[in-house]
Amino acid sequence: MEPHSTLSEIIANRYGELRAIRSAGTDPYPPRFAATHTVSEARSSAAGSRILCAGRVVQLRLMGKAAFAHIQDMTGKAQVYVKKDALGEAPYEFFKKHIHVGDFVGVEGSLFVTHTGENTVAVEKLTLLSKAIRPMPEKWHGLQDTEIRFRARHLDLLANEEVRRIFTTRSKIVRAIRNTLDNEGFLEVETPTLTPSAGGAAATPFTSYHNALKMPLYLRIALELYLKRLVIGGLERVYEIGKVFRNEGIDTRHNPEFTMLEAYQAYADYDDMARLLESMVEACTETIGACEVEYNNHKVSLKAPFNRLYLPEIWKDKTGADIHEVLEGKSFHRPKLLELCRRLHVEHDENTPSAKLFDRVFDAKLLPMLIQPAFVLDYPTAVTPLAKCKPGDESLVERFEFFAGGGEIANAYTELNDPEDQLGRLSEQMRQQSAENNEEADIIDRDFIEAMESGMPPTGGIGVGIDRIVMLLSGKPSIREVVLFPTLKPDAAPKPEEPSLPETPKAA
Repeated sequence: MEPHSTLSEIIANRYGELRAIRSAGTDPYPPRFAATHTVSEARSSAAGSRILCAGRVVQLRLMGKAAFAHIQDMTGKAQVYVKKDALGEAPYEFFKKHIHVGDFVGVEGSLFVTHTGENTVAVEKLTLLSKAIRPMPEKWHGLQDTEIRFRARHLDLLANEEVRRIFTTRSKIVRAIRNTLDNEGFLEVETPTLTPSAGGAAATPFTSYHNALKMPLYLRIALELYLKRLVIGGLERVYEIGKVFRNEGIDTRHNPEFTMLEAYQAYADYDDMARLLESMVEACTETIGACEVEYNNHKVSLKAPFNRLYLPEIWKDKTGADIHEVLEGKSFHRPKLLELCRRLHVEHDENTPSAKLFDRVFDAKLLPMLIQPAFVLDYPTAVTPLAKCKPGDESLVERFEFFAGGGEIANAYTELNDPEDQLGRLSEQMRQQSAENNEEADIIDRDFIEAMESGMPPTGGIGVGIDRIVMLLSGKPSIREVVLFPTLKPDAAPKPEEPSLPETPKAA
């Protein structure tokens, strides 16, 4: 940034430079540059190598008749040396006058080693590829303001190498998960994002409307029901990695738009899904090169096999009550659940849906023990309408949630494939929605029930929060650190005064 200049002045000066550059017959935004090397390749080439590379100027040090600069692309940074005698008098004057930190340039020259041992491109030709109008973030301390970082992710990526590393790692993690499933014979598919009903999870959907069809549509809250239809149709191993949308609050672990993996396997159960998840986590740890991560001030070991905990056992241990005391067949025994909340001093009131009361007890008494990776198995049927009951106990289902670092990462079932039972369970969810004002209760998707009536094989299914596993593996406790563009409130801060854009010259 030019010393003692306001943002408004800098922008006005840069637009003035653009006009001067164009008036001199130079295009400040040429359409292409034929690079032969990435910046990393240029930096690692042998001395004397001929180099053509391009990148953004991130450091610039002028010294009269010569200058050192660093240019950066996605592969890294490299030093370039610009000398008046080598570049020519007019091009060097152009360089001194018009090239700033933030501009993209292409350089051509040969590689040499400075006396400090740094591989450097001796520039013989320099091309302005894109003129930056706004100044870059302060280069030595990076961009620290979290509000600006998330609202202007492009600046965050420019200023903070750690942020670039996180999103590069995220891409590798997704690839590792995808490769694991592909190698296990799963078929990757795509299912609708806009749906006529929002089932497959306990969540409030975003509602839209289709004008031509004159009908409401919903952004999907889960991938489940369409993927199960594919299993019914004979695609016995399927998965999808895609966006889902839930009209819920925003906190460190929740964003209204997030990325899920869901996978379904015929002739499998929740034990098979646990083994599949262990394989995916193992592939992810190989990607990051570590089996132990630091997360929320805890060292978390991700070396499989993971501990298996049974919910009825740990519920009794942490609450002092048999879990069956708050269950009544496939539903909750609400008076006893409220009584348990009172005894444990868990937040509650008479209007809180039973499913939320259960979650609050779990979060208050059980979640703190789930720092090291663990499968928690066998949940109440009342909160899991899409899973198969445990043989001999209709109040519990074959379901696990996988926890690590004190938070849920994945959720898996032995899937319910009995259409009559499924209709009854979803009908109970609708009763809860009406009787307990539970807006997040699952709904009846009659098209899905009809598909089940065609016959669904025994199936295991799993859902994995991609954002959450990236949070864990990168040691970031906030989802906003691992989502490129998190949902934010409108920016209420006043904008600094800026100059209006220059008028576009009218064609003759």
